[in-house]
Parts: sequence; C-alpha cells; structure tokens
Amino acid sequence: MNPMTSNDTAALNERHRARMERKKAIIDAKIAAADKQIGIIIVNTGNGKGKSSSGFGMAVRAMGHGMKVGVVQFIKGAMATGEELFLRRFPEEVSFHAMGEGYTWETQNRERDIEKAQAAWEQAKRFLADPAIGMVVLDELNIALKYHYLDVDTVIADLLERPAMQHVVITGRGAPPELIEIADTVTEMNVVKHAFKAGIAAQAGTEW
Repeated sequence: MNPMTSNDTAALNERHRARMERKKAIIDAKIAAADKQIGIIIVNTGNGKGKSSSGFGMAVRAMGHGMKVGVVQFIKGAMATGEELFLRRFPEEVSFHAMGEGYTWETQNRERDIEKAQAAWEQAKRFLADPAIGMVVLDELNIALKYHYLDVDTVIADLLERPAMQHVVITGRGAPPELIEIADTVTEMNVVKHAFKAGIAAQAGTEW
C-alpha cells in the first residue's frame, strides 16, 4: 500500500470537515426542535446484561444534578447488591427499598412472590405521588409484570398520574408491549457474549 501524501491527507481532512459540518447542521436542528421539558419513562429490557446497571447509573446522574431518587427493587432483595450498598451511603438523597426475596426459581412460591410484588408497588406508588422525588428507579418491575404478579393496566395508570417533571426508569427482561407503548425511551439489551457461558461465576462488582 502506498503511503498517503500530504495532498491525500489534506483532501481526507477536508472531506471529514465537510461531513461533520453537514452533520452538525442536522443535529443542531433536531436539538432546537426538541424544546419540551417533561418527566420521561425509560424502559431497559432484553436478555443482555446492563439493564439495572444503566438504571442505577441514571440514578447517580440524577443525584449529581441535585435530584432526590427513590428506588424500589422487585424480585431482588435476598442479598445486598453493590448498588444498594453504595446508594445507602446517601440517605438524604436516596430512599432505597429492596423488596423481593430472590429470583423466582429460588423462591418457588408464587403466592409469596405476588405478595412481595404488591407490597413493592405500594412503595413505588408513594414515590410516584411525591413531587419532591425527581427520579424513581423500578428495578426488575418488568419481571413482576411478566409473571402477572401485578396488573399492567394499574401500573400504567399509576405511572401516568405521577408528577409532571418526575422521571421513571424501569428495568427487567420481558417488558410488556403495553408498557413499551407508553414509555418515552426504550432500550433492548442483547447478548453478544457473557462470561457465565465460559464457566466464570458471577462476581461482586460486575454482576451484583
């Protein structure tokens, strides 16, 4: 391959500058058109890793902007996660409620799981009624909806009645289509590769 000459480099740089100039004009126009300020519903779903991690990352981001955050963990609760251990260091800024008793294949008690999910939703409703809470993280709510531990129509009605500027982040596999329909931002995490497939155990700091 022949080395690039200074003229080739200059031409490449000019093409890049022209492309970025056109791209900036398009992006600037889109930013100018997006002038609404309102609380949004964000759903992280799919079989890939990172749904809860993203949700808690947004919680920390909200805290950085001075928002109060309410967290309700559905399903989880049998063991403390790193997110819980960290966020409990900030009791004035975060109210954290881990209200499950473990994954469904561990609990093996549908009636008890339903009872815990409904209690967790009562706590979620308290956050959703409080305009002082800037962000609510409903971790693994999708699982509770997937197994019909909660009524999806009731959940959606409560979400839509929340304070106008309150953001809600919902995580978990199998988000129901009704929830996806009313959400503002939906991301599906897909698996490309996971260490567990190679026999590597879940470890503190990466999985919990």
